[in-house]
Amino acid sequence: MDIKKIAESFYEAEKNRQQIDPPARSNSSMSIEDAYAVQLENIARKINEDKEKLIGMKIGLTSRGMQKLLAVNEPDYGHLTDRMLLQEGAPCEMSRLIQPKVEGELAFLLDKDITGPGATLADVYNAVSWVVPAIEVVDSRVRDWKITLLDTVADNGSSAMLVLGGGMKRLKDIDLRLIGMILEKNGELVNSGTGAEVMGNPAQAVVWLANKLSCFGKRLTAGSIVMSGALTAAQAAQAGDNFSVSFHGMGNISIRFV
Repeated sequence: MDIKKIAESFYEAEKNRQQIDPPARSNSSMSIEDAYAVQLENIARKINEDKEKLIGMKIGLTSRGMQKLLAVNEPDYGHLTDRMLLQEGAPCEMSRLIQPKVEGELAFLLDKDITGPGATLADVYNAVSWVVPAIEVVDSRVRDWKITLLDTVADNGSSAMLVLGGGMKRLKDIDLRLIGMILEKNGELVNSGTGAEVMGNPAQAVVWLANKLSCFGKRLTAGSIVMSGALTAAQAAQAGDNFSVSFHGMGNISIRFV
């Protein structure tokens, strides 16, 4: 199996807005380590060649429903760069995307490193400076979203764009498990959920990430943004759509596709 060749296919697919067949289908020996190697190959290329800056990490597959759908028993992760960060109020251009979907979630801003293995919930609470409402735009370069865990990991966790809201809160001021969220599309309610949908507590997803990264000799660093995972199912987006995500006590955040 050629890691660089698979990485190249994803890189070109994203650049040219083309869909590709799932690589796991034609690479039967592909492992989760191989899939993360593909991801890292492209992140290094974006940083070294495209001069993008790494700003944080995203966690996916944090709900039981999504794990059951893909027949896995743990989340996955991807990398976030400055090119993915969209300012609130700025239009999201479909010309940069292929088959986008919208998710509402909480983002954690770190002011201390978190190092695994053995990272705990207490370590996360000690390291997080602020929690903010966020929207993640996920997008798959795999044809028609026909993905397995290996495909989405290789595709950088199906990452695309993110928007951070202004309703910043200290962890001590909110109960992450009970905080409610509603997702509206073009003025209509399409989904609602609570923080407990994300591994029982969104901060627990960050614990998982810190410990998973240690398997690859990496850690969560101060100054990073960590997207903790969707509270509800993702909603497909197209040009002309407007989405709004509201978190109880934290205000709302919106995104418009053009």
